[in-house]
Amino acid sequence: MTNIQKFKEAKILVIGDVMLDRYCWGTVNRISPEAPVPIVRLDRETTRPGGAANVAANVTALGATVILVGMVGSDPAASELGSAIHELGITDSVLVPSNSRKTIVKTRILAHGQQIVRLDSEDHDQVGDAESLSLISIVSDRIRDVDLVILSDYGKGLLNDQVVTEIIKLCREQSKPVLADPKGKHFEKYAGATVLTPNRREAAEACKIEESDPDLVRKSGEMLLSQYGFDNVLITESENGMTLFRTSDTPVHFGTTAREVFDVTGAGDTVIACFGVALASGSSPAEAAKLSNVAAGLSVQHIGTVAVSFDEFAAELRTFEDSQLTAPAQ
Repeated sequence: MTNIQKFKEAKILVIGDVMLDRYCWGTVNRISPEAPVPIVRLDRETTRPGGAANVAANVTALGATVILVGMVGSDPAASELGSAIHELGITDSVLVPSNSRKTIVKTRILAHGQQIVRLDSEDHDQVGDAESLSLISIVSDRIRDVDLVILSDYGKGLLNDQVVTEIIKLCREQSKPVLADPKGKHFEKYAGATVLTPNRREAAEACKIEESDPDLVRKSGEMLLSQYGFDNVLITESENGMTLFRTSDTPVHFGTTAREVFDVTGAGDTVIACFGVALASGSSPAEAAKLSNVAAGLSVQHIGTVAVSFDEFAAELRTFEDSQLTAPAQ
């Protein structure tokens, strides 16, 4: 079996758009007389760190050490997010307060386990020059203490061109692998990253390829490798698994391992977290992708943003590798 005990020796720096995921759980028994909408009777509320904070939560849950860097507003939600992060065992976090931005909060209303609506409270403007320089300085001070850096970009303005370009430059100078989960239609700012992890739709938009193209994954993977200097591109394909493109070898595809899919929320966070921890622990990109695929299969079997634990992952990996050994030859 793959030796994942080395996960506990890895140290990862995660920087990106942190957010608070709030869940309002309830039941529906009737339709409102005021409008044709369901009335949700609220039973309970829960909160979890989301976005880049969920990436950090997954890194911690897998047994590695994490440093989290993000930005919050000067508001009550910032304190709530800080507490939620600490409760998950993330003891080293730098949440830079901003007087011009609000803490990102995503509130999901669920009834009978199904999401009815989501309310987003957030800013999309790029962070200013002073805040950008502050973030770059923080990363510069901490990068020597870690094995690998993860950029978790949710397109909320933190990881602007200046921040991303400078962090990738710092990583290259210090021979630290840098993984980027991209957002948007333009991937130029991630040029030089060790690994890029777009989903199928993001890859299609960045490469200007129709999503209906049956050869989309191959075309976009090869294009991204050749245009931007990535060492690896891992394209996630939802129920079809994921495909890893490498400059040094042929592409390799991994079929999904999920038995049931309840919620894909946060699955991308799990993928890049597990890939990063595995790579920092000495795995090859192909091995890291295989492990990430198994972790993603576990993530989608939960409702909401849930970090896959080390024990859960280890048990699933044993089952997966045993089934591979006993599968009939094709």
